[in-house]
Amino acid sequence: MTVKNESNYLGDFLKYEAEALYCREPVTVLAGAGAARDLTSGMVLGRITKGAATGAAVAGNTGNGTITASPTVGAAAKPGVYQVVCIEPLTNSGKFSVEDPDGVVIGIATVGVQFSTHLTFTIADGATDFAAGDAFTITVAAGSGKVKQIDFAATDGGDKAYGVLCFDVTAPDGVDAKGTAIVNGPAVASDKGLTWPAGATQPQKDAAIAQLKLAGIKVRQGA
Repeated sequence: MTVKNESNYLGDFLKYEAEALYCREPVTVLAGAGAARDLTSGMVLGRITKGAATGAAVAGNTGNGTITASPTVGAAAKPGVYQVVCIEPLTNSGKFSVEDPDGVVIGIATVGVQFSTHLTFTIADGATDFAAGDAFTITVAAGSGKVKQIDFAATDGGDKAYGVLCFDVTAPDGVDAKGTAIVNGPAVASDKGLTWPAGATQPQKDAAIAQLKLAGIKVRQGA
C-alpha cells in the first residue's frame, strides 16, 4: 500500500497574526542546486544577506605586500567595507588594525599570520616594507536577499532566522521561485508546527526562536 504524507497547512503553525498585509511578505526562494529545493509550510527560513569578499590594496601604499584576494566570509562578517590599516611597521613584517564596516576595531592582523575574525585572510610581505598608514580594504558584497531553509552552518546570513514560510514552494534546479513568509509581528507560531533542518540542536532552535521574537513573531510552546 502506498503511504502519502499530508503537507503542513498554515494553521498548523500560525496561531495569530495582527494583519496579513503587514505580517506577510513576498519572498524569493533560492533556486535548487543540482536538484529542486522543496520548502514546506512552517519551515523556518534564513535569508542570504552577505556575498563574497574581495581584498585590495589602497592606492599609494609604500609597501608592496598583498592581501588575500578573496577572503573567506565568516558568520559574523558584515556587508560593507572593512579597513585594514598599518599601525606598526616592522622590517619584513608589520601590524594592521582591522575595522569592520561600522568602524569597530575587531582585531590586529600581523603580516604573514592568518587573521580569522569575521573574515579569514593573510597579509603577505613584499620586497618593500609597509609604512604606517598603508592600507587594504576588504569589501563584503551584499547578499541576494533570497531565502532558503535556515542553515545553522551557513556564513551568508542564512544561519539567522528571517521568518516562517506560509505555503509550500518548490524552486526547480537553477530557477528561483516565489513564496510568502511571515516576517513581521505581532504574530504567534506554534513550536509544534515549525520545521527545522535535520540535526538541529535545541540551543540552535532557541537562538533562532529568539531572532524570530525580535521580529515580533512569538513561538509558543505546545500551542
